[in-house]
Amino acid sequence: MKTKWNIPIGLITGLANGLFGAGGGTVLVPALERFKPLETHKAHATALAVILPLTIVSGIIYVWGVDVDWPAVGLVSAGGVVGGLIGAKLLRKLSAGWLNMIFGLFLAAGAIRMLFS
Repeated sequence: MKTKWNIPIGLITGLANGLFGAGGGTVLVPALERFKPLETHKAHATALAVILPLTIVSGIIYVWGVDVDWPAVGLVSAGGVVGGLIGAKLLRKLSAGWLNMIFGLFLAAGAIRMLFS
């Protein structure tokens, strides 16, 4: 579906992803649901597909400019692959209401952590 929102959504998502390190999904999912509009499951799946190339680009820039903890990269990535597989399977089984509630709880927990850290 083509809309006038594609480029602005992409710019804001890329900016958030570059600034926060893969934080673009927190912007992208609500934007896809509101402005495209996409059904909840499709918005989450689309966000994952969009975030991959953004994360690769941001990751390359960070590797060149920041001292990266390589042992942590390997271990966290291994856990992330397993968690990603489990999460992708759960995405198919959760209702849109539960998916939105869980996503909202993660966003709220992250916001509270950031406010009090």
